[in-house]
Amino acid sequence: MSSQYESLQPAALYPDAFNVAAPETPVGRNVWPRQPGVFIRKAQTTAAPAQPPETAESELADAPAVGTTGDAPAEAAPLVLELVSGQFGFVPTWVKSASDAKLRSTKLVNARSETVSTSKYYYDAWSQGQRCIVPMMAFVEDDYRSGKAVPTRIARVDGKPMGVAGLWERWSGADGQVIVSFTLLTVNANSHALMNRYQQPGSEKRMPAVLNEGAYGAWLTAHPQKAKEFMRAYPANWLTANPVQKK
Repeated sequence: MSSQYESLQPAALYPDAFNVAAPETPVGRNVWPRQPGVFIRKAQTTAAPAQPPETAESELADAPAVGTTGDAPAEAAPLVLELVSGQFGFVPTWVKSASDAKLRSTKLVNARSETVSTSKYYYDAWSQGQRCIVPMMAFVEDDYRSGKAVPTRIARVDGKPMGVAGLWERWSGADGQVIVSFTLLTVNANSHALMNRYQQPGSEKRMPAVLNEGAYGAWLTAHPQKAKEFMRAYPANWLTANPVQKK
C-alpha cells in the first residue's frame, strides 16, 4: 500500500508541471495518512447568472435562424484546473461522525482501480466524476528482500514530478465540520519489473496509477465508463528506486 509520498519541492514546480498556482500554505515534504496534502481537479464553477430580458432578446435577434448559414460553433471552453488542499485519506460522505472519519481515513489512502466503481467507499465519488491528480515527486514502498522493511523512494528517472490518479470527496458533519479528502488509485503490479520487488512477501503487489503527462486533462474529463482506461502500470524503465536516506 502506498501510504507515504513526497510532495513537490520547490513550489515553482506546480505551475511548471501542472499549470496551477503553488499552494498558499506550503505542504510538508513527506505526506502521510491524515496529513494535509494537495490535489488538482477541474475548477468547481457555479451556474452563470440569468441574463436580463433585453440582453437575451437582443442575442436571439442576432443569432442565425435554424437551417441558415452562420458562424462556426464556438469551441468548447478550455479546461480550468485548481489546486485544492485536503487530507490524505478518503472520507466517504455517509460517515456519521468526525471520529469515525478519523478511523476510516487511515485505511482509505489507496483505492483499487479494479473495484473503485462498485466499492461502497468510492462509488459516489467515482460515479460523480470526482477524479483528481495528486502531484508528487516520489512515493515510498517497503523493500523486504533483506528480511526487514527498507523504505524505498520510487521516482521518475528524469526527476520530474508525477501526477497520480486519485479521487476526492467533501464530507460535512452535523456540527458543520467539513473534511476535504483524497485517495490514490492503484493498479496491480505483480508482473511489473520494478514494483514486484516491494511490499509484504506473498501479498499482491500494487502501485499508484501514474498518469502520462499528456493525459491529465482527458483523465479529469472522461466519462466514468472510459476513465478506467487510464488505469495502467507506469513503465518500469521510466522509474528508479533508491533506499530512503535517514537523517
